[in-house]
Order: sequence, then structure tokens, then C-alpha cells
Amino acid sequence: MVLGLGTGSTAAFVVAKLGELLKTGELTNIIGVPTSKRTEEQARSLNIPLSILDDHPHIDLAIDGADEVDPLLNLVKGRGGALLREKMVEAASDKFVVVADETKLVDGLGGSKLAMPVEVVQFCWKYNLVRLQELFKDEGVEAKLRVGEDGKPYVTDNFNYIVDLYFENPIKDGYAAGKEISGLEGVVEHGLFLDMATAVIIAGKTGVEVKSK
Repeated sequence: MVLGLGTGSTAAFVVAKLGELLKTGELTNIIGVPTSKRTEEQARSLNIPLSILDDHPHIDLAIDGADEVDPLLNLVKGRGGALLREKMVEAASDKFVVVADETKLVDGLGGSKLAMPVEVVQFCWKYNLVRLQELFKDEGVEAKLRVGEDGKPYVTDNFNYIVDLYFENPIKDGYAAGKEISGLEGVVEHGLFLDMATAVIIAGKTGVEVKSK
């Protein structure tokens, strides 16, 4: 199989387990397509064979975490900063399985009041930050440029910036919101992953539950 390898704290456990299964010989004949430089480094350290979308444009299965999951299995992703590559790899996958814990479940996207990221080009980023804030003024949104621990703007693997949107109220129509965000010149990608997940594995206090379409 060709596997899309996600990015983030949860996905890192999946990559570690894949490396372990390959080492013991329980798993053979897989190729991983990483969604970030971070995941690529981890996978290489575990001797997982890797490739890229250019050489493997058809992926059998992608596994990744999520920041929010709504009742229809729509997602917010990208708080780890890898949303563009994640979306490219996961959109090219026959199946996309999300691994998350029950704290990520929301009634509506944006409902956790945590960041919904939008990747923007560095050129005139403030112009787009203001436009994004204006776009969602009815939802009471606050738009902030993501900064690193050094206080400088966070730079993605693709050398872009991220504007994080914090919603006071959940997004009413994710599809319309995604279309409007993508329509802004200088926006590269957004963290709304709509109608992409085929199943979500949720860990909770009472055990593990699998939700699928």
C-alpha cells in the first residue's frame, strides 16, 4: 500500500507504530508519503520507505489527526501548521482515516474556539488578515498572525504564513466559508477539510469508537 502519513502529536504515534511493525516484519511492502518535513524526518529515522505525490499520485490510505470533528465527519485541521500538504495528500487518498480523542468532537466547526488556520503568502499578509476578519464578522471572528516561540511569524514548510481564525460562534456553512476564503487572492489553503474523512477513530473514557460514512 501507499500510505499518506499525517502530521502532529497523534499522527506521530501512528508513524512510530508503522516503523515498529515494519521492523518486526509484521508489515511489509508499504510506501509512505509524508505531509510535512517533521513527519518525513520521523519516518526516515524509522526506516519507513518514502515517496512523494509526484511519483505516487494515487494513495491507498491516509492516516492523520484532527483539531475538530463535527457530526458529519467534517474537520478542522492544520494547527500543527501542515494543512496544505495534508490536504494535498489526503485529497489524493482512496480512504482517509482520522485518529482523535473525544475532546476534538464539536457540534459545529469553529466550535472549540481554538484556531482555524488559513495559509497565506507572506506578501501583504496583513491585507489578507483584515479581509479574513471582515469576511466572518457575523461569526465574531478574531484573526491573528501565527508567531513562533521566538516571536517571529511562523513559516510553513512552503514558506508561507498562517493567519489563525478564532470563532466566537461556529461556522454556519463550512462549504460556503471554504469557498469564500479560497476566493481571496493570496490565500493558499484553509483548514476546513470537508467531506474528506471516510472514518474517524475516537478514543474516549469508555474506550475506542469508530465513526464512518
